[in-house]
Amino acid sequence: MTNFFATRQAAADARPVRVRWTIAIWLGASLLNLAATSPAPEWQKTIAPLPRGNFPNARPLVATYNFGWSGLTAATAEVRFGRIGDRLQLQGTGQTIGLVRALWRFDGSHRAVADADTLLPISMHQVEELRRKTLTTDLVFKPDRVERMRTDTKSPKPATMKTFSFPAGLFDMHSALLTVRSQPLKEGDRYQLMVYPATNAYLTTVTVVDRSTVTTPAGVYPAIKLDVHLKKVGKHGELEPHKKFRRASIWVSDDSDRLLLRIEASVFIGTVFAELQSIRFPGGKKGENAPNDQAPIPRDRQAGPESGVGGQG
Repeated sequence: MTNFFATRQAAADARPVRVRWTIAIWLGASLLNLAATSPAPEWQKTIAPLPRGNFPNARPLVATYNFGWSGLTAATAEVRFGRIGDRLQLQGTGQTIGLVRALWRFDGSHRAVADADTLLPISMHQVEELRRKTLTTDLVFKPDRVERMRTDTKSPKPATMKTFSFPAGLFDMHSALLTVRSQPLKEGDRYQLMVYPATNAYLTTVTVVDRSTVTTPAGVYPAIKLDVHLKKVGKHGELEPHKKFRRASIWVSDDSDRLLLRIEASVFIGTVFAELQSIRFPGGKKGENAPNDQAPIPRDRQAGPESGVGGQG
């Protein structure tokens, strides 16, 4: 058989062997470099950055929500939103309740910070306390990427930094809601944005469906209905269906506050919901800073510093 890498007989010093290894390493490096510089999937080129709209920012508020499915309330949460300097901050705590808590114990806290002018995300810190482990997720957002650190108290592996990049920009759930809320929201309008809630990226399409009236325990509101569809971004940048999520409808109040009133999502276990239970505006006039009576998140759930990923080092 012809030797492709060495055409002369092997010498005593085995130089042709070294030549073969050198060529093999060069070819391998070339292939890796080609993979690293391969063009992005075509669908990514169709997604343009979604800038903030002209609708004013929300005023400081404290709201409570119930969560559940098939008429059963499974969890409750309190959300506090306000402006601190040039940033918008959302803090939330929640837990399962009743019979569901006996079966599935869950306590969580969430803190998200966005730029008050651009509504782009800055950081997110989330703690999920389960019966046998605690998951902590920290996200730090840059103009075209997000840096993620996630720790699992049950895992022996140390936490490592992971990065996801997207040229049109990324949002977390807080900044995505703020950005969509700021748009004109005319019937038939359609918005696309890349959302990175915690561990994966999702191409999110939001369509304005219609206007109606929605009744919640917090009151009766004129409302705007939005339909939401998700596609997960796979390991190689391909779009794939979400295995557990099918679609969702969101209702926001059709007034100067544009409050999140209700969410109904079709998932693998059926239809789950979140619904506004109460709302108050302790900040008084619109545009005031976050109210002084905001209770801090308990010390063991404090968010990490915004200059790095969750205070991991």
